[in-house]
Amino acid sequence: MALINFENVGHSYSGKQDDYALQPMNFRWKDGGAYALLGPSGCGKSTLLNICSGLLKPSEGSVSFDGKDVTDMSPEKRNIAQVFQFPVLYDSMTVFDNLAFPLRNRGASKSHIAQRVAEVAHMLELEDVLKRRASGLGAELKQKISMGRGLVRDDVSAILFDEPLTVIDPQLKWKLRRQLKEIHKEFGHTLIYVTHDQVEALTFAEQVVVMSEGEIVQVGTPQALFERPEHTFVGYFIGSPGMNFLPCEIDGQDAVVDGQRIPLRAEQASAARDCNANSLKLGIRPEFVELAGNQQGLDLQVSRISEMGQFRLVTALLGQHEVKVKIDNDHGPLEGPNINLHFPPEWICLYSNERLIQTPNEATHGH
Repeated sequence: MALINFENVGHSYSGKQDDYALQPMNFRWKDGGAYALLGPSGCGKSTLLNICSGLLKPSEGSVSFDGKDVTDMSPEKRNIAQVFQFPVLYDSMTVFDNLAFPLRNRGASKSHIAQRVAEVAHMLELEDVLKRRASGLGAELKQKISMGRGLVRDDVSAILFDEPLTVIDPQLKWKLRRQLKEIHKEFGHTLIYVTHDQVEALTFAEQVVVMSEGEIVQVGTPQALFERPEHTFVGYFIGSPGMNFLPCEIDGQDAVVDGQRIPLRAEQASAARDCNANSLKLGIRPEFVELAGNQQGLDLQVSRISEMGQFRLVTALLGQHEVKVKIDNDHGPLEGPNINLHFPPEWICLYSNERLIQTPNEATHGH
């Protein structure tokens, strides 16, 4: 495994600095970490992955593995294993021979090959098909074999997965993600997993790297990304539905949205005033908005109620702005055209120019 370091790495396919596919960045992949690169199509995920693997040389900056500059090195010399969206196999070979191929290619002993193939086949539940030719197998089994070829080597610097479960049945996806996590726990590979699917990213990775328009906008645990998005894009992209965002102004200890006052934490209101915030937005997750009950709350007009099985998704209007609220079914029917809501101050985030305004305590210790 290796510690992978990006220093001022950026890339423009056209060669023009105002046309970056990957904005210049400094970033470090820790040795033995399990990372997910998450973002929509065209955000720069694959560009970043290809620079890491050596398939693409960045137009600026350098890449190092364990302190050694590998910017000009090929994937083979970087000792990288890759698993692609569509399986790359030798159809005429058996499953065993496909799994063994990367090891044989590097001159491993027969005993080591047998041991490693057996370990990976067991983890991926391929033991029953080891003697079968790959040509007669379905897409799901072929992708498991492709994943196994990436995992079978124990000397790689990192294993890179580029949308590896796209062709896999949804039920099997969950199982394969769980198996990958078990393999990571047992073997300690550095795993970098590219996906546009937030469920895949949040259930697989220890650290999720969220990208938008060629830029890394936040790196954090799934919990941190959900509870404290550092950019409005993260709040919008993660969650179903995403975070509520309401344009607001600060008046004393309150945020004011279309004339309605929403109490803030004292240090949060102070931080917003101190940074001379502009383009200010209040953000709160639908999961964290509460029915006000007997306490004083916000009076919103209900525009739609959607039954979602375990909960109801209420869409209400605060002035001209929509607010989504998740309400448990055990709250009973909602009466009247209006709903009285409470925004708990501890779950409110404030954003200036789309970026989270952090209090001094958050900036030092995290939330």
